[in-house]
Amino acid sequence: MDLAFLLKKLLSVILLPPLLPLLWIGAGLLLLHRRPRLGRALAWSGLLLALLLTTPAGVKLLTQPLESFPALQAQELATGQAIVILGGGQRRYLAEYDGAVPNHLTLERLRYGARLARQSSLPVLVSGGIVRDGETAEALLMAASLHSDFGVKARWVEVESRDTQENARYSARLLEAAGIRRIVLVTHAAHMRRALNEFTAQGIEVIPAPTAALSIDAELDWSADLVPGATATFAGWYALHEWLGLAAQALRLRLKITS
Repeated sequence: MDLAFLLKKLLSVILLPPLLPLLWIGAGLLLLHRRPRLGRALAWSGLLLALLLTTPAGVKLLTQPLESFPALQAQELATGQAIVILGGGQRRYLAEYDGAVPNHLTLERLRYGARLARQSSLPVLVSGGIVRDGETAEALLMAASLHSDFGVKARWVEVESRDTQENARYSARLLEAAGIRRIVLVTHAAHMRRALNEFTAQGIEVIPAPTAALSIDAELDWSADLVPGATATFAGWYALHEWLGLAAQALRLRLKITS
């Protein structure tokens, strides 16, 4: 694993919950004696940030702008040339499967991608490589699950990518070799904007097929939506991860343009 990739992973740990709010609170407590006003401000800010990232009401503010793509319509599906399903992670070992399997995020994408494949008969590409040493390439696990669990066979298995940018780069090579320029892209609704940007940058036309939206469509329920919960905590982590990814993507594009 190269140094740049390791540094990116380390930075994401620091800038994402649960560590991010704890760092703010910890810094505030350390400054209480020397800079009491600043210390209190940091500690309270960390607490408010933790609530923002763990309550349904707060998480809704972060996820709704990300999930702006509407559900895929049948007439749009009919115009695609292939379906591309992006990996979302894996479980390195489950005893009941005697090995590694796609995690719940990847399974949500596979389920929807398989549904679209059955509806359209379009060929399928699965994308995901080895992120950590000792893992099986994610796309291999995806292809196996897609076939055994959903009855759909992947035509292409892209096993080199470690992130969304590489998903697009290496998938585009396989697609272009097959003469495919317009794809139906399957990933989580909150991840779609970043993924679409990367595939578009590779010259691939994208039909968004978002799945598993995290935002809450119902009106705010004051009795429940201001109470931290496990589901909201995960959604808050995921949404902040995507906002940071979009910021890094924009910075990378800006530096590329100005260099």
